[in-house]
Amino acid sequence: MKSTLYLKFIGIYIVFGFLSFFTVSILTSQLMMDKLMENDSRNLYKEATLISNDYLPSYFMEGGSAWAVHNQLNAMRLYLNSSLWFVDSDGVLITSSNLDNTKAPTAIDNFDPAEIGSNQHITGNYHGYFDEDVITVMAPVTRGFYIKGYMLIHKPVSYIQDVCDQMMFPVYITIAAIFILSFIILLGFHFFIYRPLRQITEAAKQYASGNLTYEIPVYTHDEIGYLSASMNYMSAQLKDMEEYQKKIVANVSHDFRSPLTSIKGYVEAMTDGTIPPELHGKYLDIILFETERLTDLTKDLLTLNEFDTKEMMLVKSEFDIQEMIKNTAASFEGACTSKHIFIRLLLLHDPPIVYADKGKIQQVLYNLIDNAIKFSENQSDVIIEVSQRNEKIFISVKDSGIGIPRKELNKIWERFYKSDLSRGKDKKGTGLGLAIVKEAIQAHDEHINVISTEGVGTEFIFSLSKPDPKS
Repeated sequence: MKSTLYLKFIGIYIVFGFLSFFTVSILTSQLMMDKLMENDSRNLYKEATLISNDYLPSYFMEGGSAWAVHNQLNAMRLYLNSSLWFVDSDGVLITSSNLDNTKAPTAIDNFDPAEIGSNQHITGNYHGYFDEDVITVMAPVTRGFYIKGYMLIHKPVSYIQDVCDQMMFPVYITIAAIFILSFIILLGFHFFIYRPLRQITEAAKQYASGNLTYEIPVYTHDEIGYLSASMNYMSAQLKDMEEYQKKIVANVSHDFRSPLTSIKGYVEAMTDGTIPPELHGKYLDIILFETERLTDLTKDLLTLNEFDTKEMMLVKSEFDIQEMIKNTAASFEGACTSKHIFIRLLLLHDPPIVYADKGKIQQVLYNLIDNAIKFSENQSDVIIEVSQRNEKIFISVKDSGIGIPRKELNKIWERFYKSDLSRGKDKKGTGLGLAIVKEAIQAHDEHINVISTEGVGTEFIFSLSKPDPKS
């Protein structure tokens, strides 16, 4: 894939440099030259007017000396770097002071004082008397209200060009410095933006191809670094999810395969006569038990899938949580009787009303009570307590069973997880009950905690909200 973005920035940089130098060398230089010529012509006209008014009229008085005027013009020539011509009203030269390699004519051909016009100056070789362009200004010399002659000053444009070049040199240096700084900025873009973006793009390719172990080597503390860290975190989460999905598939396959294998084996044995007819009832009960395991597993998987899709809508309503606890506990009478377990209810005097999904909370209670009875020793108590703090109702389910090892407390919420201590207690569990409990409580934006001591017992405590009195 071509680095189009990078090439675009290189192209922009080159165009920027070219346009910068072009603008300065052509446009700025010409603007400055025009401004200098305008200023010089104005100054030359002022000087010509000053000379015409203060020095040259004396020439036309008695005793006036051309030599004195010539000396004055020589001094002004050095000051103005210009050729100065003093002519009479017809353009005939009276005296002059010229720059090197220039010469004044005896008389100016086709002399016309009006050719200067309103601009006060003209530019050119002035009737071909100069080998280069000059700025020419003209001021009349008057005596007794009559024009007796004219003062012409010719300044070479090359002198102004030299001044312009000297003034432009620092500008060129500045432009070069800006160009170098812009190149440094381009390098900064390359190292701090382009290269990290390339690495992020490469990471996206790797993730798309299934390589979730690829890590973006960008560790800067900016937006690019944050994006890289987020993508690294995303890849780690996807990798964990992939491993988790593989584990889920393996667990589901195992939990389905075991009862299906048993069912198939017993059916084949009964079909081929290995199991005599008088024992069919016994093994049909076993097949029914395994079928119930499959039904429970399927139901739990569908329940968890309902939570995972985020499409589950809680149907919340107001109900008496203690009445639900009584009804749910009563459904375990048969299991309690066989193990001589007594369920003790510690309830509030005033019935507490909660606002929640009645069906989901009943499932939470059922799973917690079922676990408490399942892992309790014979002839023990299961205590269900209801308490109230502020606007929350807390329900506690406590048993006196085998407890949960400390190292396994954080794992009991995982799907298909079964404690090593529980494996011999019950073969019917799917390992999904507590996962369903946690998902249901979190769907209500509530919390559930567990306190357990191995060999002493376990207590689960979850919260529910009371109805909002404003609603």
